[in-house]
Amino acid sequence: MRGAVPEIANPFPITAFLPAVLQEDPLLARLTEGLDDVLSPAIAVLDCLDAYLDPALTPPDFLGWLGGWVGLDLPADLPVAHRRAAVAAAARLHRRRGTVSGLRDLLAALTGVEVTVADSGGVAWSTTPTDDQAAEPWLRVRAPGADPALVTAIVDAAKPAHVPHTVET
Repeated sequence: MRGAVPEIANPFPITAFLPAVLQEDPLLARLTEGLDDVLSPAIAVLDCLDAYLDPALTPPDFLGWLGGWVGLDLPADLPVAHRRAAVAAAARLHRRRGTVSGLRDLLAALTGVEVTVADSGGVAWSTTPTDDQAAEPWLRVRAPGADPALVTAIVDAAKPAHVPHTVET
């Protein structure tokens, strides 16, 4: 969270808005200067709000907040460049969520490595209820050079719950 930043000055000091007779009061001047220190970070954020909403420009500590806006839960230990790329691609990735290509692109954005995803494919349906089950679904992910725990966590969050998976790194 943003707080007081000593090098940021309030471009609109409160003292300047007081009547002239009150501007000369030293106690009131010190009081309003203290309020200027409190308000200056908020004014600085509002002055450059568009930069906070751009994944390429937002400060690193705001990437998680920005990712939350687009429904992306980012691991804090990811490199900043990978988090920026994932937030920038979030809308495109959500359109293909639950597909092989969507999972592959999500993993590539979050890990920064070339990822191969394969699944059992196919569907089964019937116009009448039966006990026949389709072949057991499966999912295989290959992400050479990536952290296996990170890849497993991403796959667990993105794949359908009933599909077992294996991760190879």
